[in-house]
Amino acid sequence: MNWLTIIQIVVAIVIIVLILLQERSSGLSGVLGGGGGDGGGGFYQARRGMEKLIFGATVVLTILFGVLALLNLLL
Repeated sequence: MNWLTIIQIVVAIVIIVLILLQERSSGLSGVLGGGGGDGGGGFYQARRGMEKLIFGATVVLTILFGVLALLNLLL
């Protein structure tokens, strides 16, 4: 195992943890787009504070994971 693969595995684990922390809508109705005015996903809410930080970190790490995958493929 080279260092690039180890870094990619660590980044993948961190991405999984960050995605699990992002609880936007729970239950099957949230998956299917349902949920009324009770906060079940019926309207859009702006991300604020820690939620915004977690979302941004997830995006950055996902891009990093893609770059690492390409580098691992080419090298």
